[in-house]
Amino acid sequence: MSPAEKFTYQTLENRTKALAIALGFRDQPTLEHSDRVQTLAVELAKAVGLCEGQISALRISSRFHDIGKIGIPDRILMKPGKLDQDDWDVMHTHPAIGEQIVLSTELDGASQTAHIIRHHHECFDGSGYPDKLAGEDIPVGARIISIVDSYDAMAYTRSYHVGRDHSAIIDQINRESGSKHDPYLLKHFCRIIETSNNRVE
Repeated sequence: MSPAEKFTYQTLENRTKALAIALGFRDQPTLEHSDRVQTLAVELAKAVGLCEGQISALRISSRFHDIGKIGIPDRILMKPGKLDQDDWDVMHTHPAIGEQIVLSTELDGASQTAHIIRHHHECFDGSGYPDKLAGEDIPVGARIISIVDSYDAMAYTRSYHVGRDHSAIIDQINRESGSKHDPYLLKHFCRIIETSNNRVE
């Protein structure tokens, strides 16, 4: 990565810290989740040999992958119990909202990170959202976040579900290999998570 590119991503990261603070005031558990996702996403990116520029973009996009939840009404975001279909329809707008928030900074590097944020809920088989991209048409950073996000989301108890243990989560995400998740990236994730500090028991 060139010095100019490194400066671009460092500037973007520094100037978007206010977004993290805003998210924390709105929904502290989501901010804590995002911090864990960032750590694991970077671990996985390094394990599969992404270049420094890709890792820098991923570091920012993984931290802010759920920033669009700022635009989700409290009655849905804080709802105790399961969401109904109408709720999910609204919740599914958060990647596009997040994309627009990051693009609005108009900083160098924002378009790359916003693109990853928009697509972090796409599925490898094309069944995800918002654009139903499939396979390698999904940005590699988004495919990484999808795996790590799923792991962490299942690991911790929230208002709508009880956290699972490590083996149950691994069983579940392996069942989603090739459908929700990129099989190649998932294989490497299952290897690195065994020694990661973010592994749950």
